[in-house]
Amino acid sequence: MQPKTLLQSIAAPFRQFIRNESSSGILLILSTVIALVWANSPLSPAYFNLWDTPVSISIGEDSFSKPLLLWVNDGLMAIFFFTIGLEIKKEVIDGELSTPRKAALPLLAAVGGMVVPVGLFFLLQDAGPGMKGWGIPMATDIAFSIGILSLLGSRVPLGMKVFLTAFAIVDDLGAIFVITVFYSHEVHWGALAMSGGILAFLFLCNHMFSIKRNWVYLLGGLGVWYYMFKSGIHPTIAGVLVAMAVPATNKLRARRFADRIEDFLDEFRLEKADGGGPFIPDPEVHQLQDLRNRARSVLPPLQRLEYQLNDFVAFFVMPLFALANAGIKFGGSGEVFGQPLFMNIAVALLFGKVIGIVLFSWLAVKLRIADLPLRTGWVQMAGLGLLGGIGFTMALFISNLALEGAALLAQAKLGILIGSFVAGTAGYLLLHYTLREPLEEELESVAASGQEQTV
Repeated sequence: MQPKTLLQSIAAPFRQFIRNESSSGILLILSTVIALVWANSPLSPAYFNLWDTPVSISIGEDSFSKPLLLWVNDGLMAIFFFTIGLEIKKEVIDGELSTPRKAALPLLAAVGGMVVPVGLFFLLQDAGPGMKGWGIPMATDIAFSIGILSLLGSRVPLGMKVFLTAFAIVDDLGAIFVITVFYSHEVHWGALAMSGGILAFLFLCNHMFSIKRNWVYLLGGLGVWYYMFKSGIHPTIAGVLVAMAVPATNKLRARRFADRIEDFLDEFRLEKADGGGPFIPDPEVHQLQDLRNRARSVLPPLQRLEYQLNDFVAFFVMPLFALANAGIKFGGSGEVFGQPLFMNIAVALLFGKVIGIVLFSWLAVKLRIADLPLRTGWVQMAGLGLLGGIGFTMALFISNLALEGAALLAQAKLGILIGSFVAGTAGYLLLHYTLREPLEEELESVAASGQEQTV
């Protein structure tokens, strides 16, 4: 076997894994398991010492030093929030949140999925320091929930996937608002003004100067993040705000680009018709470079950045976050299981989410401001509500902001893990056993009628 063929055969499974919708969820699970095993193994001190390792960046006389855990939670997670912001903007401009009718069902479902779990947590939790964790059960992990839904394959109607994605996006937006308002520290207005000034400049670059270069917004976003960190507002919010400034329009329309490709191919075929060596003449090199620039111009910067960052976030940032934050030491597990905070977070995630999502969706349908997705009944909506109870990434993130002390944090994390696991498993099983029959009946109906339909 030739070396090139050997490398392709080795790389093929990895490419297939990355293309699979459920792969990021699988990697999150694997990272969580590794963190739990590592934290409770004889190598436990190495795990906790690793994340306490100070990492410094120095520019001249200025030095910026934080533990590795904070670089992951405050730095890399800002990139995660940036991609969430890009997705929100795209859906609002031209997606499932672009019209009131489209947005009504996921919007109200997300409101129910936030309000009811928080209300249930307040109802169950005794007064005390654990009350600061009220925002933990309101979050949904989009990667896990979509990944589990994708395990059901083609039996899942497209409308269900669209609803769950749009719902999770709105849910993340609500969690971002809560983090900004309730879980930020004392505000330093000078640094906040600097951050706001850079952000305003980025909006001007987009709307007044029509600058489409991604590096302008990434470099400016770094400044927004730095000064927001200095201000006391949690810096990951900078990711969402900068995403709102990224241009969503392209320089070159798709039709003009297609015409240019056709002209280029005709000219290129004529020039190369007589064969020749391996090198391309300079005129054709210039044409290829022009075509490359046009290819960049036809794709909006927002969409280009989202595409470029998606795999990095899904296969590096989120698994690393799980590895850094899911390590719970079970040495005093009896004390953890006996505390109300652990149980109340798990119950709020499991029951609060499904009740809130189904109840508010039912209200939206009864008020005739929204419709259920095609081939989706209330049993399937309950399954989607259970998948909404997978809080994992965002819930762990909020717990780090809300709670102080290793004991409270261990209780919250264990509640998140168990609540998310039970909700995800129950949601998968419910959808697995209820989606099968509708699909078979529809296929039989299609075969009997002889009509072509998309199932």
